[in-house]
Amino acid sequence: MIDLIDTEGDRAEWTFPADPRAVRTARSLVRGRLREWGLEALDDMAELLVSEVMTNALRHAYGPVVVCLVRPGGPLDALRVEVSDPLPDLPRARPVRPEDESGRGLHLVACSSRAWGARPKETGKTVWFELAVPDRAHGV
Repeated sequence: MIDLIDTEGDRAEWTFPADPRAVRTARSLVRGRLREWGLEALDDMAELLVSEVMTNALRHAYGPVVVCLVRPGGPLDALRVEVSDPLPDLPRARPVRPEDESGRGLHLVACSSRAWGARPKETGKTVWFELAVPDRAHGV
C-alpha cells in the first residue's frame, strides 16, 4: 500500500512498502507529478534515477521507502528528489569495471544529476539528487 504523505504546493511525498514492485509505481507517480508541475523535460531522467536509487534502497532496506519531490522555485533552481529508507548505511559510489553486472546506479546518478549526496537521518538515511531545469525561455 502506498501512503500519500503530502502533495500540496511545491512538494510531493509518498511512502512505499519494501517491495520491488513499488519501483514501477514510484516511476509513474514521479512522471505524473512532474507533468502536473510543467516539468515534462525532466520526467525521463527523474524516472530513471528514482528507479536506480529506489532499487538500491529496496535491495538492502527492510522497511518502507519514502520518495519526495521538491519543485524548483525560490532559492532552489533545480528539481530535488529524495529517497529515504530505514537502513543507516550511507551508499558509496565505487569504480565500475566494464565486466561488472551491477553497481552502476550511483555512478549513473552522479553523472546524470547536477548534484547528489546522502545524509543520515534519525532513523535511516536519505539519498538525494538534483536535476537542473532546462531554461524554457531559451529552448534549452
